[in-house]
Amino acid sequence: MSLFERYLTLWVGLSILAGILLGQVAPEVFAFLSGLEFAHVNLVVAVLIWAMVYPMMIAVDFASISHVRDEPKGLLITLVVNWLVKPFSMAALGILFFQYLFADMISTEDASSYIAGLVLLGAAPCTAMVFVWSQLTRGDANYTLVQVSVNDVIMVFAYAPIVALLLGVTDIPVPWDTLVLSVLLYVLVPLLAGIVTRHLLMRRGKAAMDRFMERLKPVSMAGLLATVVLLFGFQGGVILADPLIILIIALPLLVQSYGVFALAYAAAWGLRVPFRVAAPCALIGTSNFFELAVAVAISLYGLNSGAALATVVGVLVEVPVMLTLVGFANRTRDWFDRRTALQVRN
Repeated sequence: MSLFERYLTLWVGLSILAGILLGQVAPEVFAFLSGLEFAHVNLVVAVLIWAMVYPMMIAVDFASISHVRDEPKGLLITLVVNWLVKPFSMAALGILFFQYLFADMISTEDASSYIAGLVLLGAAPCTAMVFVWSQLTRGDANYTLVQVSVNDVIMVFAYAPIVALLLGVTDIPVPWDTLVLSVLLYVLVPLLAGIVTRHLLMRRGKAAMDRFMERLKPVSMAGLLATVVLLFGFQGGVILADPLIILIIALPLLVQSYGVFALAYAAAWGLRVPFRVAAPCALIGTSNFFELAVAVAISLYGLNSGAALATVVGVLVEVPVMLTLVGFANRTRDWFDRRTALQVRN
């Protein structure tokens, strides 16, 4: 983990402040940028999202899916948590917090918008940062790749239906054409581009691909930070009017993150999954593909929406939360190692 990645939360925080300040100083610039849209997709943000997503998709190796049979329990936990628990628990927490606990603090319209943002986050399992969390826990890199690859395949087909189902449950209108277009633009197309790029680079050797990915990393990080600046530039007025809104949105995200990790980690321990697989599978289930969630929120509800704000708060919350969970996993490695040693002796 580079110095920049380790302090990503700090850079995101500074980008938030920069966005709020620039939005107040030069509102006409942000108004112009928000008008650069085609089919409800902001062209400036689309370029930035591609800068983030494309390098991540190059890391996906579908040939590794054949190795899933080597350790099926870890993959089972990941899939159950990602697709049968996480989206629905996130929607439930959104309803609980915004329609009940904070009902007196926010309007009904804002509550629906924030719930939509949380749903978009909860239904988007992480693609790229998972490799960082796996490395920090000394997880099995090949198996992590299998988990990410399978999740990406499922996401292409399941993301839109699950989001539509959950948004329908919470009485939020769903423009199907925009939702499907967003999934195609931000998942399927960059995924195909990543596969082609990976194939061409691997023909020159793994070292060539590693060098290419290293050169792309600053572009990806710059895309993330620039997106945050834009979003908070548009949301600056709302935040300055009610700074508590960030905390309000963050609370259900914190409950979701720690709760999902506890569930997946306990299941891995109970099913006797080795730590090298258990830690990454629990972390994969906890983190989100926030780039996709931000992109879809912008496409569906606009740059100035509460849904977009909720997904960006997810960016701010995720990194420190995931680092605390990585630390917890490393401190509890002995729980799994002792059990493995006992099994070997028996």
